[in-house]
Amino acid sequence: MQRGLKVLEKRTYLGMPSFVSREMLRLTYRIVRYRTEYRDAVIELWRTCNLVVPQNDPVEDIEKKMRFQPNLFFVGLLDGKVMGSIMVGYEGHRGWINYLAITPEDQRHGYGRKLVQKAIDELKKMGCQKVNLQIRRSNVKVIDFYKHIGFKEDDVVSLGMRLAARQRTLRGGRGGI
Repeated sequence: MQRGLKVLEKRTYLGMPSFVSREMLRLTYRIVRYRTEYRDAVIELWRTCNLVVPQNDPVEDIEKKMRFQPNLFFVGLLDGKVMGSIMVGYEGHRGWINYLAITPEDQRHGYGRKLVQKAIDELKKMGCQKVNLQIRRSNVKVIDFYKHIGFKEDDVVSLGMRLAARQRTLRGGRGGI
């Protein structure tokens, strides 16, 4: 074999064929529950994946998750290094997926699919029958990813209300939504 040439092997990830290099097969990938020691790495991951927007404070989002269903926040580790995350919720009717992120260099190797499958498995244990998620329409790459792993676009309108801004408006202020 020539030097520098990567040999690919066919593997199956969640029932889907995928080709990976032998070097990747030697890496240890684990999904673990979030721990405080991962905070900075997770936030950096979210920033790298453009998941942090002005109206979201990642530190606050993590703190709130740790107070409500902390057992549904998972981190993907590749050789012990944070390279993925998924935040999951369930209120008894629908499951929700938020903050799915995989480092750009590790995307398209099945890691995101594995995190989503972990979320689905945990939700099923709780009796959940449907999982929802929201994606900005402009994020075509992520929409395609979810469709590829079996999600379908629902014929619904997604509405939202920023409660802090709405409260100011209800009190006569000029808060926006």
